[in-house]
Amino acid sequence: MSRTLSANDSFWIGNEDLLTPQSSAMGSASSSDGVDEAERDRALADIRVRIGTLLKTDTVSFLLGAGASVDCGGLLIGSVPLALERALHSRGITGQAGGRVRRWLTVFYLAARSTVEAAAIPATRSAIIRRYKAMGTVSALPVNLEAVLARLHTWRTALSEESKRLRIDGVMRVDVLPVDLDRCISEVTRALACSCVLPLKDRADGLSTYKTFLRKVLTRPLNLKRTNLFTLNYDTLVEQAADAEGVVLLDGFVGTKLRIFRPESYRQDLYFPAETTEGRVHRFDRVAHLYKLHGSIDWVATDSSLANPYGVQCQQFEPDSKERLLVYPTPTKVGETLGMPYAELFRRFANAVVRPQSVLFVVGYGFGDEHVNTIIHQALIVPSFRLVIVDPSPKSDFVSTLRKHGDQRVWISQGQTLGKFAGFVDAFLPDLRDEEILKKVLETHRALERGPGPPR
Repeated sequence: MSRTLSANDSFWIGNEDLLTPQSSAMGSASSSDGVDEAERDRALADIRVRIGTLLKTDTVSFLLGAGASVDCGGLLIGSVPLALERALHSRGITGQAGGRVRRWLTVFYLAARSTVEAAAIPATRSAIIRRYKAMGTVSALPVNLEAVLARLHTWRTALSEESKRLRIDGVMRVDVLPVDLDRCISEVTRALACSCVLPLKDRADGLSTYKTFLRKVLTRPLNLKRTNLFTLNYDTLVEQAADAEGVVLLDGFVGTKLRIFRPESYRQDLYFPAETTEGRVHRFDRVAHLYKLHGSIDWVATDSSLANPYGVQCQQFEPDSKERLLVYPTPTKVGETLGMPYAELFRRFANAVVRPQSVLFVVGYGFGDEHVNTIIHQALIVPSFRLVIVDPSPKSDFVSTLRKHGDQRVWISQGQTLGKFAGFVDAFLPDLRDEEILKKVLETHRALERGPGPPR
C-alpha cells in the first residue's frame, strides 16, 4: 500500500476492529501505537483478501455518494456550498452597489428558511444584501441543498395554474408567482449542475482513482453477473474514467447521435463472436452497468414520442442551455421519486441488493436519503447480504444502529485514509488476478508463525 495510514483508520467487522484486535469497544478510535508494523501489514493484506472474496459474490454493487467526488473538486451538498451561493448572488443581486435583490433569489432563501429554521439564513432582502457583502467571512448555510430544491418543487406543484400565487408567511410576507418559482428552480439547478462539471482543472489527478477502481472491479470472473455501479452524484466522473479505460457502460440509454432512455437496454450484454474451433462465444470483459439514481448533468427532459417514450435524453451539458435538466428532485406527474426515469432506476437498485449472495459497497454516502436507506434496510433482511461502508467518520443514525447490533455482515472502513474512496481503492480493492497469489503468501506467513506441526 502506497498511502500512509492515519491514527484513526480502522476496519470493523461486527464488533471487531481487524487493524487493532485489542480494541473491544465498537466506537473506540483505532491507533497504530503499540501495534507491530508487520502485524498491521498482515492485517491489511488479510482484509484485502476478504474484500477479494466479496468481489467474487454473484451480485456485486457499488453505491457512490458525494464523498467519492471530493478529490475531483466535488461539493458536499449537506449544506449550501458557498461557491454555489456566490453563483446565485452573481445572477440574483444587481445594481452598481449590489443593492437590488431579484425576486427569485428571495424565494430561494425563503425556501431554505422554511426547510431549516436557522439564524444564518437571511429572512429579508436587507439581510440577503448583508450576507452578500460578507460572503468572505460567513459559513455555509446549514440546510441540505436537495431539500431546498424539493421544497421549491413542492411549492410549484401547489400552483397548478399560472394565474395563482402562493402566500409565504414569516418575517417577510411574500406573494410568490409561478414564474418566480420557475426561475428560482432553474437558477439553482443550473448552478448545482455547473458545480458538478468535474474534475476541476487543479483536481484532474482525482480521476485516476476512478480509473483504478474500474480496472479492479472488472477483474471479476466473467461467469458472474456484471458489476452494478449505482451513483447518487450528478457528475460524469464514472463515464469519463470508463472512456479512458475502454470500458463499456450499459447506462440505460441507447443511440449514437441521439441518446434516449430505454431501460430495457440493461438486459443487453456484449460478447466476442465465435472464432474458435469449438464455436463458442466469449463474453466481453470490460462491461459494467451504471445507474445514476438522482439523474445527471447531461440528462434533459424532452417531449415524449414513439421514439423517446419517456421523454429523457442524454447530451453534452451546456451551462447556458435553456433545456430542463433532470437532476433530483425534479417535478413529475406522480412524484419526485416515482416517475421515470427514477422509478426504474430505484427498482433496479432494490432488485440488485435483495438477490441472494449480494454485496453492496457504499462509498462516500452519509445515509441522508431515506428512500435509499429503506432499500438498504430491506436488503439486510436477506441472510446472505453483505454491506461494506466506506466513510471517514460515520455519524448517521442509520450506521449507529447497525453498530449497536454488531452484525457480522456489516463491514465499516473508516478513517482519514481508509474511509475515503482513494484510500479504500488503494488499500483494499484487489486486482483479482493477483488475489490468489496474495492469498497463498498469507497462508505461508501463518504456517511459519505456527511453526512445525505433526505430519499429516
